[in-house]
Amino acid sequence: MRAAARRRWLAAPVPAGARRCRGLCGERRGDGAAAARKITENAKKALASLKRENPRLEPTLAIIQAHNHHLIQEANKKFAEEVGLRVIHICLPEGSSKDEVVNEILRLNEDPNVQGLALDLPESAYSSKVLNAVKPEKDVDGLSDVNLGRLIHGDAYDCLVSPTACAVLEVLENLDGKKVLLVGASGVLGASLQCMLQRRGAMTMSCQWKSPQLQNKLHHADVVVVGSTKPEDIPVSWIKPGTVIVNCSRDFQSEKHHCGQQNNHPVENDVCSLAIAMRMQNMVKNIERWIRAQQYRKWDLRCLKLQPLSPVPSDIEISRAQSPKAVDVLAKEIGLLTDEIEIYGQTKAKVRLSLLERLKDQPDGKYVLVAGITPTPLGEGKSTVTIGLVQALTAHLNINSFACLRQPSQGPTFGVKGGAAGGGYAQVIPMEEFNLHLTGDIHAIIAANNLLAAAIDARILHENTQSDKALYNRLVPVVNGVRGFSAIQLARLRRLGINKTDPSTLTEEEISKFVRLDIDPSTITWQRVVDTNDRFLRKVTIGQANTEKGFVRQAQFDIAVASEIMAILALTTSLADMRERLGKMVVANDKKGQPVTAEDLGVTGALAVLMKDAIKPTLMQTLEGTPVFVHAGPFANIAHGNSSVLADKIALKLVGEKGFVVTEAGFGADIGMEKFFNIKCRASGLVPSVVVLVATVRALKMHGGGPNVTAGAPLKKEYTEENLQLVADGCCNLQKQIQITQLFGVPVVVALNVFKTDSPAEVDLVCKIAKRSGAFDAVPCNHWSAGGRGAVKLAKAVEKAASQRSSFKYLYNLELPIVEKIRIIAQKVYGAQDIELSPAAQSQVDRYTWQGFGNLPICMAKTHLSLSHQPERKGVPTSFILPISDVRASIGAGFIYPLVGAMSTMPGLPTRPCFYDIDLDPITEQVKGLF
Repeated sequence: MRAAARRRWLAAPVPAGARRCRGLCGERRGDGAAAARKITENAKKALASLKRENPRLEPTLAIIQAHNHHLIQEANKKFAEEVGLRVIHICLPEGSSKDEVVNEILRLNEDPNVQGLALDLPESAYSSKVLNAVKPEKDVDGLSDVNLGRLIHGDAYDCLVSPTACAVLEVLENLDGKKVLLVGASGVLGASLQCMLQRRGAMTMSCQWKSPQLQNKLHHADVVVVGSTKPEDIPVSWIKPGTVIVNCSRDFQSEKHHCGQQNNHPVENDVCSLAIAMRMQNMVKNIERWIRAQQYRKWDLRCLKLQPLSPVPSDIEISRAQSPKAVDVLAKEIGLLTDEIEIYGQTKAKVRLSLLERLKDQPDGKYVLVAGITPTPLGEGKSTVTIGLVQALTAHLNINSFACLRQPSQGPTFGVKGGAAGGGYAQVIPMEEFNLHLTGDIHAIIAANNLLAAAIDARILHENTQSDKALYNRLVPVVNGVRGFSAIQLARLRRLGINKTDPSTLTEEEISKFVRLDIDPSTITWQRVVDTNDRFLRKVTIGQANTEKGFVRQAQFDIAVASEIMAILALTTSLADMRERLGKMVVANDKKGQPVTAEDLGVTGALAVLMKDAIKPTLMQTLEGTPVFVHAGPFANIAHGNSSVLADKIALKLVGEKGFVVTEAGFGADIGMEKFFNIKCRASGLVPSVVVLVATVRALKMHGGGPNVTAGAPLKKEYTEENLQLVADGCCNLQKQIQITQLFGVPVVVALNVFKTDSPAEVDLVCKIAKRSGAFDAVPCNHWSAGGRGAVKLAKAVEKAASQRSSFKYLYNLELPIVEKIRIIAQKVYGAQDIELSPAAQSQVDRYTWQGFGNLPICMAKTHLSLSHQPERKGVPTSFILPISDVRASIGAGFIYPLVGAMSTMPGLPTRPCFYDIDLDPITEQVKGLF
């Protein structure tokens, strides 16, 4: 009924002198179809130019349609093809609910392959909820409040305007001083038209069809723009002679018989085709903006202000006193795109690896490693120095910087260490979220690790209790009458030299080779893990239930962060690389001495699925609002003790060529730094610019002969009173660590982490000795009590050192025999006289060499409390023989790890663990007691 009434009104005789926009007052701007062709041609040329500059560009426009008329769909497709755009039409049933439309919009918003999104819906469906569901950056029809607001505020460069409104303006001319009436044009179209018409000098009026003033306003209008269907009871005689009528109602545009099918209403047809052409033009503009958005952007970081208190409150009190920025705001400030982050709550987000491809041509920033001297059991503040340094660089020197830290394990958090987010006024916030679960990466590692452990024992059980035929029938079952190999089974067949794809063609011998891994239980090196310090899991017996049919063996649990999967997460460079590394993990040997891998067990794909989110670094912030990546957390004395390669690579792109990425190595330079250079830098290909070596007066006093230090116990007077001789004697350890750094050809800046008990004379003495020993500079730091301001001198020293020419080199050649590489580390880094391998260790070395793993780097598992293997030997021990009790391999991670002396891969709880102090307020839900 409405459509019929509209057709009668439009087809009725026009009052004498009135026009359907053949021009205004007898003038015509030009043929609308010709204008549409010109716009289309210009858009085509612009897009072709963009494609030449960006060869991999595949510009895609998605259109959501919810009606049964296909003419607009065909017209959009035709125009898009002519311009060179790919169009995806989402055709929803007529009468689809707004929620159904919104769900489709939200899906397309998150599709990185779609750069533009348009809506062709019934008039009733254009609600605010629907329009504002479209991401402003994909809104080619200018429907969202963001785009409309920019238009109204005059930000024409930053907004896209309604194509229909642009089409109306295109067919009108000489509007200065003319009266234009918008009838039934409400919402985005009405607001856009009013704004644009007024800027062209027109006097605009707006009216609804049922308004009592309609007849009077029609009588005074020079131009009438119809935005919605005219009711039957509005006579044509109300329009004054000479009035120009432009119909741009949505319903009109979707009517088959009015869009390009008749020539008696040329302007309506002009508006229709022009609007589609304008939509394509908007899409090309959007592509230009999208390409610009993909390029590196200068940071627009708003740092947070600090007001340090004295005395310094507890870490958790300081953390809660600061209001962090919303993580999506932080992400935008440092140049991340909306579709590159996955938000976890208000203050943390995963960052997608697609950023590396987007910024692949962006030069890297400077790469800084924070290491330390041999620490006391209290720790000397490497994380605090790392955070203080980036706060100084960015919040006080206006230099882009990123901190890259490991995720803390639940074991130390509830055991002996408490929080690991830095400390004082140099920490990551919110510190309780940093320390507890974060985004669940460690849980993913536990799930993956233990799935593989279960697969090993289950496979041994099934092979022990079934014939070849029974195994084959279960491993390659008939599904829906068809038997077929899975992709991972086909890969195993190829490794066995069996080039067959039809399960029915294998011989009995081939079936036996395929189904039997023949794992030797005594060689199993893969252990179950848990993220809790639990000494009673260091040795366990499994398989004692009757259902396991007598398959009993001794096993053990490791701490979760000692899992090889954690090491792989820290060293991987892509999702494909991670999957490949997971497949290479050697879990045992077969009875012929050949390695058995996760790929042989058929579990690689499942492990990758469990790890697919854990591979993305987590974005957080410091107390001063500067960015931090928290990712991976391999133990430093068991594994290589560094945060992830991926976090460093992404951060180096984001900071820009003049920025800094500061990452931390675990424990002393003899452990964490050596592994950073020889293992992590080899895996990443990154070259370090500077080493910051953290020292404290109290640690140096201990190395000079001071009494033992115990976590939780009061410090003895030697550490709280000035003792220059003790400091001087202990500086031998600092000098040795500087020498270790110099082995790699990287300049070193000593950061002396100052405590209130340190005297000025002690601080001055350490700095003098450090410089005399070859440090580029030595700087006292007060970031714990003053935030970034207390590390400005350190930041300036690091910036200056980074400008020096680096002559970085690895310590050893990978082609050297395993034993020789171990000897080089022991003698040149630790200062040992020689090494001594146990018979078991020598046997393993021989086996790994025979299996083809001899060219891997070495990851020494050694105590962190001494340069030697004996924790009680402080300072710089000499003339000792380094005992190698065992040698193991992490083939997926890509290193051989010798165990020095008695090394445990499962810490135990102390008599009074930290969990005594940790609690939850049931009213506020705040965590208490995390230091």
